[in-house]
Amino acid sequence: MRVSVLLSPSDQVVDGPCAVIIDVLRATSTLTVALANGARGVIPTRTPPEALALRQARRDTLACGERDGRMVHGFDLGNSPFEYTGERVAGRMLAFASTNGSLAMLAARRARRRVLAAFVNARAVVERVRNEREITIVCAGKLGGFCLEDAACAGLLVARLEALGAVAADDAARFARALAPEDQDGTRALVEGSAHARDLLSMGDAYARDLAFCAGLDTIDRAFELGPSGAAP
Repeated sequence: MRVSVLLSPSDQVVDGPCAVIIDVLRATSTLTVALANGARGVIPTRTPPEALALRQARRDTLACGERDGRMVHGFDLGNSPFEYTGERVAGRMLAFASTNGSLAMLAARRARRRVLAAFVNARAVVERVRNEREITIVCAGKLGGFCLEDAACAGLLVARLEALGAVAADDAARFARALAPEDQDGTRALVEGSAHARDLLSMGDAYARDLAFCAGLDTIDRAFELGPSGAAP
């Protein structure tokens, strides 16, 4: 297995057999919760109007996500994992527009498999992709640039896959691996001390609970994929 890392999707399009998409704060952490709670699938969109149009066209669809960390006016749900309860999302499709995460999902749209990953389900992601021969890990980053928590999560996946015989295929993968936290304490310190976390906390104390959740390591034992239409089998 060869594992490469894209530290920010920018305007690139990722193809190949398998893409693993990471947006620790908070899209892939939140959507993992949503799918574990019975959401039918996720349709990433580039803009909020696209998400609202999908909701109007599909009666089973909720418009979800954020802009600059805050829920979009007119949306059903924002980007906090605590909003995506079974009562709210079970059986529903999620039209999801976020500042960074949905763009990373769209950047990987040509990949045969698109797996959502975060610290919360890192072990399950490794189990899900361990038989692939080539993997590209796509970090959502922040506003087109580098983001520490996403790169460190990518590095953790690289390290765990290397333990199963994988090879870090590029400099970005080797760099990310050097950032990987060793345990739960290291993960929490890294996530909660990141610049992105400080930005979220500056918007109010309500974000502290989200940060604590997203800093959890291997707390969810499931990993989910986006299908061609956004469905998550």
